[in-house]
Amino acid sequence: MKIAVSAAGDSMNAHVSEQFGRCPYFVIFDSETLKYEPFLNPGKDMSGGAGPEAVRLISSKGSEIVLTSAVGPNAKDALGAAEIIVVSGFNSDMTIQEAVNKYLKDSA
Repeated sequence: MKIAVSAAGDSMNAHVSEQFGRCPYFVIFDSETLKYEPFLNPGKDMSGGAGPEAVRLISSKGSEIVLTSAVGPNAKDALGAAEIIVVSGFNSDMTIQEAVNKYLKDSA
């Protein structure tokens, strides 16, 4: 399963970004291979439509789940249409690795 995490940086040691649509990066973790890949968020500097643009990116990379702090209404609608499950409540105190580990432990 591919898990996208809204990220402040481009590694598993980066912190979770408090923003979804305008986070600097998405780190996509593959729970089967245990590999990750960071992507710059094309919606980061958009004046409008950042959430749906972010959804297009993570959807195109095969993400099935997104871990983030919270999502706005437009992003929520786009995530629902893309059938990507949103797990919110992660904050900038956590690294990407900690967020992924928590999600995998809690969903087991």
